[in-house]
Amino acid sequence: MPRDTYPPTTAGGRMIYEFPRVETGEIVRDIDRMLMQKGRSFENLDYVYVVDRDNVLQGVVSIRELLSVSDKNVNIEEVMRKTFVVVHPSTKQERIVYLALSHNLKAIPVVDRRRVLLGIVPYEAILQIFNEEVREDLFKIGGIFHRVGTEYTTITSPASVMIKRRLPWLMIGVMGGSVTAYIVSSFESMLGMLITLAAFIPVLAYLSDAAGTQSETLVVRSIALDPELSLKSYFVREFKVAISLGLACGLFLSVIAMIGWNNNILGLIVGISMFLSIFSAIVVSTSLPFLLQKIKLDPAIVAGPFATMVSDIITIMIYFGVAHLSLSYFGL
Repeated sequence: MPRDTYPPTTAGGRMIYEFPRVETGEIVRDIDRMLMQKGRSFENLDYVYVVDRDNVLQGVVSIRELLSVSDKNVNIEEVMRKTFVVVHPSTKQERIVYLALSHNLKAIPVVDRRRVLLGIVPYEAILQIFNEEVREDLFKIGGIFHRVGTEYTTITSPASVMIKRRLPWLMIGVMGGSVTAYIVSSFESMLGMLITLAAFIPVLAYLSDAAGTQSETLVVRSIALDPELSLKSYFVREFKVAISLGLACGLFLSVIAMIGWNNNILGLIVGISMFLSIFSAIVVSTSLPFLLQKIKLDPAIVAGPFATMVSDIITIMIYFGVAHLSLSYFGL
């Protein structure tokens, strides 16, 4: 089946048909000779693929290993690898990158359900896919979306297009900022009692946003590369990370507040708030992509301004909640 009949973002749409292919029973000497004769055609390829008479893939051997075999009279079956990674024509291109990186491969064979060799996805295509996916995810994290097949990074893009891509999420950010401002104004009397509390709002918001963005980027990329990613194992790991990062940053900020402002109560408030803010930001940023994946939505849409808005609101609520309880406890 011609490559054009497959979607361009699948293995079938990315595969090539010209590559070193030999049948079982051939000897290494003859294969070496074939590679030398077709050197220019295969100069950017790294593997020889071994098939039977029905073109069913039986094994793979790297060209470097093949050329280093001392006994050139052995059959190719004696040097080939019989366990190897394959993809199907419908495999998404993100999965190809994941398999290549996980198994340190420079190309991946494409087979049908009967393991008939159809083609290979070469190293150049894998690099191109990786670049495309990273670029797309980075723009999504920034809240910039586009239609498939359009370019949003060129200097020739009209201002109207850039406005349409960026304005919607920024408007959501304005709404989130208004909610945050309302929460802050609700605690005006508390800020009057301890005005220094206001000075730490940007610190808490920035660090929780940064921690959440880190987790978002990692989990969105992990889901894109491995759609079968285990929620339980990933979440357990991020739970440990959230506790560790929250404790470290909270303790550090608490010490700074106690020493720099000579106020132990302030240090207690900002330290606890920092821990809870980072912990909640990481948990939310890790959970939402999995939830969206379950309901068949693109996990990347939780990134960018939307996630920042949610993180800021939660952070401010935590901060003033901790401050209110602490000041009440100490009778201030």
